[in-house]
Amino acid sequence: MALSELYTRYNKVWIPDAEHVWKSAEITRDFQAGDIVLELLFEDGIKYCYPVDPSKPQLPPLRNPDILVGENDLTALSYLHEPAVLHNLKVRFVESRIIYTYCGIILVAVNPYKELPIYGDAIIHAYSGQNMGDMDPHIFAVAEEAYKQMARNHKNQSIIVSGESGAGKTVSARYAMRYFAVVSKSGSKTRVEDKVLASNPITEAIGNAKTTRNDNSSRFGKYTEISFDRRYRIIGANMRTYLLEKSRVVFQTDDERNYHIFYQMCSCADSPEFKNLRLLSADKFRYTCMGGDTSIEGVNDRKDMEETRQTFTMLGLTEDFQSDVFKALAAILHLGNVEIRKLGDDKSSVSPRDPHLMVFCELLAVNTEELLRWLCNRRIVLVAETVVKPVSVERAATARDALAKQIYAHLFDCIINRINTALQVPGKQHAFIGVLDIYGFETFDINSFEQFCINYANEKLQQQFNMHVFKLEQEEYMKEDIPWTLIDFYDNQPVIDLIEAKMGILDLLDEECLFPQGTDQSWLQKLYNYLDANPMFEKPRLSNEAFVIQHFADKVEYQCKGFLEKNRDALYEELVDTMRASKFSFLANFFQEEQQNTVSSKAVKVKPARPSVKPANKQLRTSVGDKFRSSLSLLMETLNATIPHYVRCVKPNDEKLPFEYDSRRVVQQLRACGVLETIRISAQSYPSRWTYIEFYSRYSVLMSNLEADVSDKKQTCKNVLQRLIQDPNQYKFGRTKIFFRAGQVAYLEKLRLDRLRGACVTIQKHVRGWSQRRKYQKVREAAIILQQYIRGKRTIRKTVSAVALKQGWAAMVIQTYWRCYHMKQIYLVVRLASVTIQAFTRGWMARKRYRKMVEEHKALVLQKYARAWLARRRFQTMRRLVLNVQLSYRVQQLRKKIEEQNKDNRGLMERLTTLANSHSQTVDRLQCLETQLEKSNNQKASLEARERKAKEDASLMITQLQNEVEELKLEKQNLEKKFEASFKETQESFDQIKRTLLEEKENEVRHRKIAENNIEIQRHDCENEVEALKEEIKRLKEERVSLQRKIDEGEQVNSDLQEQVIQLSKHVKVIPELRRDLNNLQNQKSNLDRKMKQQSEQASAKIKEISRQLLGGVVEEDVLLGLIENSEKTNEPEDLLTTFGGLQEATRILENHRREQRDCYESQVEGLRLKVDHLQNENNKLQNLFQEKSNVNENIRKEVSRLSSENSVIPELKLQVSELQRQRQELEDHVNEQNRQLAEQNKEVTNKLQSKITEESSQRRYFEEKAKDLEEAKEELQGRVEELEEENDHLRRQQLMGGEAKRKLREETSRLTAENMDFEELLDQKDRLIKKLQSQIKSLETFQKARQSSMSAIPKEIHGMLEYRREDEPRLIQNIILDLKPKGVVVNMIPGLPAYILFMCVRHADYLNDEAKLKSLMNAIICAVKKVIMVHHKDLELLSFWLSNTYQLLNCLKQYSGEEEFLKQSTPRQKKNCLQNFDLSEHRQILSDVAIHIYHQFITVMQKTLTPAIVPGMLEHESLQGISSMKPTGFRKRSSSIYGDSGSYTISSILKQLSVFHSTMSHHGMDQGLINQAIKQLFFLVGATTLNHIMLRKDMCSCRKGMQIRCNISYLEEWLKEKELQTSNAIDTLRPLAQAAWLLQVNKSTDDDAKEISEKCTELNPVQIVKILNSYTPIDDFEKRVASSFVRKVQSLLQDHEGSTQLMLDTDYRFQVTFPFCSSSQALELLQVPSSLHLDFLTRI
Repeated sequence: MALSELYTRYNKVWIPDAEHVWKSAEITRDFQAGDIVLELLFEDGIKYCYPVDPSKPQLPPLRNPDILVGENDLTALSYLHEPAVLHNLKVRFVESRIIYTYCGIILVAVNPYKELPIYGDAIIHAYSGQNMGDMDPHIFAVAEEAYKQMARNHKNQSIIVSGESGAGKTVSARYAMRYFAVVSKSGSKTRVEDKVLASNPITEAIGNAKTTRNDNSSRFGKYTEISFDRRYRIIGANMRTYLLEKSRVVFQTDDERNYHIFYQMCSCADSPEFKNLRLLSADKFRYTCMGGDTSIEGVNDRKDMEETRQTFTMLGLTEDFQSDVFKALAAILHLGNVEIRKLGDDKSSVSPRDPHLMVFCELLAVNTEELLRWLCNRRIVLVAETVVKPVSVERAATARDALAKQIYAHLFDCIINRINTALQVPGKQHAFIGVLDIYGFETFDINSFEQFCINYANEKLQQQFNMHVFKLEQEEYMKEDIPWTLIDFYDNQPVIDLIEAKMGILDLLDEECLFPQGTDQSWLQKLYNYLDANPMFEKPRLSNEAFVIQHFADKVEYQCKGFLEKNRDALYEELVDTMRASKFSFLANFFQEEQQNTVSSKAVKVKPARPSVKPANKQLRTSVGDKFRSSLSLLMETLNATIPHYVRCVKPNDEKLPFEYDSRRVVQQLRACGVLETIRISAQSYPSRWTYIEFYSRYSVLMSNLEADVSDKKQTCKNVLQRLIQDPNQYKFGRTKIFFRAGQVAYLEKLRLDRLRGACVTIQKHVRGWSQRRKYQKVREAAIILQQYIRGKRTIRKTVSAVALKQGWAAMVIQTYWRCYHMKQIYLVVRLASVTIQAFTRGWMARKRYRKMVEEHKALVLQKYARAWLARRRFQTMRRLVLNVQLSYRVQQLRKKIEEQNKDNRGLMERLTTLANSHSQTVDRLQCLETQLEKSNNQKASLEARERKAKEDASLMITQLQNEVEELKLEKQNLEKKFEASFKETQESFDQIKRTLLEEKENEVRHRKIAENNIEIQRHDCENEVEALKEEIKRLKEERVSLQRKIDEGEQVNSDLQEQVIQLSKHVKVIPELRRDLNNLQNQKSNLDRKMKQQSEQASAKIKEISRQLLGGVVEEDVLLGLIENSEKTNEPEDLLTTFGGLQEATRILENHRREQRDCYESQVEGLRLKVDHLQNENNKLQNLFQEKSNVNENIRKEVSRLSSENSVIPELKLQVSELQRQRQELEDHVNEQNRQLAEQNKEVTNKLQSKITEESSQRRYFEEKAKDLEEAKEELQGRVEELEEENDHLRRQQLMGGEAKRKLREETSRLTAENMDFEELLDQKDRLIKKLQSQIKSLETFQKARQSSMSAIPKEIHGMLEYRREDEPRLIQNIILDLKPKGVVVNMIPGLPAYILFMCVRHADYLNDEAKLKSLMNAIICAVKKVIMVHHKDLELLSFWLSNTYQLLNCLKQYSGEEEFLKQSTPRQKKNCLQNFDLSEHRQILSDVAIHIYHQFITVMQKTLTPAIVPGMLEHESLQGISSMKPTGFRKRSSSIYGDSGSYTISSILKQLSVFHSTMSHHGMDQGLINQAIKQLFFLVGATTLNHIMLRKDMCSCRKGMQIRCNISYLEEWLKEKELQTSNAIDTLRPLAQAAWLLQVNKSTDDDAKEISEKCTELNPVQIVKILNSYTPIDDFEKRVASSFVRKVQSLLQDHEGSTQLMLDTDYRFQVTFPFCSSSQALELLQVPSSLHLDFLTRI
């Protein structure tokens, strides 16, 4: 739709006005193309014809609909132009009293010149965590956005605060810094955030002054960089200052003051600390009295001085430093009063006795003569000589003032540096937020060098701002997939180039300053010559001492006078030398030689725009303009490296009147600060941006029934918009939003208003027609009735005569007598009939009563017998039911215990499986040794044959050897002695090795093998021992297999019994599952066997290769083939060591000295026999343990049989029990048979070992000669075995080195002994479990009997106490408090059970009169509860549980204390059970404090859970269908979280969460009084949070939103009724919210309305009422805004109201909690301690 089509009747436009800038007027006639005038009507009734050029119509800007006026964001306006912005700001500022407004990314802050209650900590916490745009505009919202983006994106931020003097820049920056200090507490003892805030009073004292526009004007720019750590807490700050106005130190205009610090010092001149400064009043110092009045209304300089000194101290600045600062400041004041006298035309002098000069020199320790000389003289250095020239009075005064300015400038910099040092805290900076408080664009009647620099800085800031706005627009379009079109925006780069480029204004100014004879006029002439062609530079027509620059905001004319002097900022070198020679080091340091260093920073390095000129001498210093340009470049680089946020402060009027709006002054500032530029950029594209849901909700009235598709709202919006607006260029569809051109939203509002107006007209038509028809029908009915009466009267008059009257009278007499007679006859007949009926009826009734009495008597007899039968039947049924329940409960408990036992059994089975594997490996080795023994027998036979042949040969040599017999005997004796010594040493080393092995049996196998190799070096040949002990190891193998079989059979019997108990509960449904498990185990066993076989084959191949390598060139081929054949038979794991024995046989063939081994066997056989006997004893012990276990299983079987007999429901289990008994008997027989076989095998092995050892004992002598060779072969073989062990970890124990069979046997014997001991322990543990199970069954039976007999009389021996030992106290606390879970069945069946148990233990300690035990228990209870709460401080269930139990324990301590006030509702038995010996009132107080702490923590957890749902559920959710309070806001939320679904919470969510809280408290048996208090606290939170957001959200202050709130309150009230919580008074906490909702709905126009509001809104304070009235926002054009006069009327009526002046309610407020005493009816004698609590050490007394 074309914009010109919107100029229709009733629409409004803006007309330029000289006084008000813009004036509103209404169109009285539709504008048509070709019209030359636009007919208008002003609001004051004056008609006006606006001229229009038909060829190029320039129509006035349209006014936005009233519905869009007062928006939070100026970019939400449909028509974006200057008058719309001015009017929106005026409505918000004057009518709504709102000072903050968004303009895209800018926050516009209008100075109210009045203290407002919107900066408290409650407001800060309300804005914390909120998205920008969710709440009303505020400086805190901008600060929160910067803080959030820093934390989310890990990028540095900047907040740029600018504006005119007096607009509130300093206050806004201070509030932003205060926000950061509050929301990011450092948590350290240094309190850095307090120091950051404390720096403000100091900087304001030394850098702020009173001006004509502002009483506290900042006369310097400040960039405060606040540093944060990785947890985003403040760790420090740093300040940078720009362009201090030094000229103010020596000159002020009328009605202005010098810097505040001077007046603060003068106000404290009489203080002892300032006596030595010799200060006077401010009006007696020249530098402080130039402006006239030295005081400021409402400002106490003396009090401000105290604050300044306190902040000095807080920042850690010492008293000495403060004293030096005050000395320098006082010296400046005295220097200003130094009188310079005139001595002729070009000479001047100062009196040496000038008191102020003397004080100046005294304070600064300056040479008086030097100062006097160089104040009035100047040294000129010529080529050949140096001349001292007097100066005039004017130049002397200038030198004096220059010195004062220079001292103050250095002092200012020094203080800032010291503040920065104080604000630095150790720690690495992770990110920072910079707050820039800088002067805005300035233009005065006379503009000098300061205004030039200020406007230059604003040009740079404006350029950065334009680029940032352009970038954000582009990002928004790209995010929504909108085609990007280039927007033409103002680029002020030409102006910046004019100022700072080469041959620019600053360049020419610096160049002119280099010339000693340079003047302002010569510099100005250069400007005219070089810059005259620049379009941004102009020469004034009427002046030759000024120049004009076309800035972005306006044209500014600068007077050139003083530019060079201010740019040079020169001070005579002689005065500098004088100051440098001062004995006051604080001053002398100011004037030391400074090195020319490039301005640097921690984060940014500045590259100068052009190379700097190195000064030729000390006088050619860097100019002020160059310094300012460098610092400005650094600032811009810093800002460009951060994400900026803009705050534009606006001064509403020059008179500083509160809430007065001068449109002319405001529009000047808006043009200067870039707000209108932002509006212009937005207006050129698509300024209005609505989400699809907002559009659908707002304009659903424009949709037809076919278009209103709820399922696809996005497509519906597209269809409707294409139908309503034909030009597709007027809007664009994004991913989440619809973008509109300027004016299109107003057009849609017009269509919507027309549709609603048409609907209203239709409704009015039908209502009026219905009303008129109803009125007409009533009149018609009344007329008909009147006609009937009138016509009747006429008819009667016509028909009635005298004759007719007589006849009528006679007829009436006849009728009377006839009727009398007729009625008399009827009466007689009826009377006779009645008497007859009564007679028969009475007889019938009497007979009926008699029959009924007989029937009742018979029925009573029948009922007596029937009731007796029914009673007996119910009793039998109940008894059977109780028995079934008992059995089910017992079975359930048994099943739980057996499941736990099964877990232990599974671990045992795994252990036994491991033992069986290791035992099978031992058996394999024994078989291998047996094979070797057979080979040894064959070799023995051959050796015996050789011996016989040797005897025959020896008979021939007997004669020769007889001489040698004696020598051999002697040699034999020596050898025997050596053998005995060797044997003893060997025995000792063996014992040592045995101890070492026992200590290191848990080490790795590789370590054991290394130890074994070291031992074997000192031992005899192990291969012959292996052959001798094969039979014994074989016997051990069989014995181990038998033992394993017995254990397996015992485990099988035990598992069968366990399965039997489980079958009782599962009705024999688990046996098939167990069979499947057995089949799975068998399959797994077969798989393991197959894997072992494969690994054995691989091992045999490797051993074969090793045998060939060892024996290929040493033995004969046939022997080698035999060994290889033996190795090829290693198909099973038990054959691996047999093959390894073949390798050992090869070793023995190489040695060929086996005969020497036999002598050693005789000394070791006895030890082996002892070991065999020990193993037999161990086996006997295992058999006894197995028998004991069988007895226990028999007892379990008997118990199961008893349970089976009691349960008549599953008789088939008896058959299964008998079957299991039969199987068990078979297993026992099988075990006995195995034991018998084991004994026989042991006997055979022993006999065989004895015979074999005797035969082979002679072979031992040959071992010692070949020991070394055997050791080398052993080491090689052991290396081979280690390789096999690494290849197969499962066969690791099968491939152990067999170096010495004796050591191996002893090791196996020790291991078997340890394993047997482990089996003993496991069997003992299982026995204990079985006994525990039996005891639990008995306790369950006792518990069931107690429940059955609970209605009977309590046994006299039960006293309601629990006995425990003192050493069991930690277990009691651990089980009943620390480890107790609130979700247990037993705990929930009896609420407060832990409290009752603990109190029964307390009663027992009191009964024993044991004070130490009682105090220990109470202290342990309190400490344990505190520990649980501290560990689980976020667990709602646990907090509720222990709050309930702590309260119950507190009630028990009160009820049984014996005090009269607590015994009123107790039973006689409870009175008897009162505490007798101790008063626990102190412990009750401590316990009460603990309960209060738990209650507050419980409330905190509930509040944290409920808070996120309050605002969406109470305010944002539309609970009333068909009544939408949504108003399109159009603001741009810049947080990334805005695209999330924030509307997931509803009022149902709040009610659901409240129900969860209530059910949790009720479930744990919490007292109703405590529940009421908790619910009341939660309702207060709901009401306070909702009301606070109403105060801070203008979009929530509407009539429809009030209806929604009242509806939600009704839902909460219904919930209270449903839960029967009306007595909690929780609904009263919502009264402020209810009154606020009522205030939104009530009429707000007349005086009666104002009176009604003041009378009914008793729960709201006047500040809140006025805030709601000012924030009231109509949703439709049919509603009206609240007039300012009405608000003032309400304020006047509320003046006498007393109450708080706070705007926000304190959501952290807590009602005082009370714990009312509630007597318990629970009888302690009837309480049973459930076994699930593991408190079996407690005994009932």
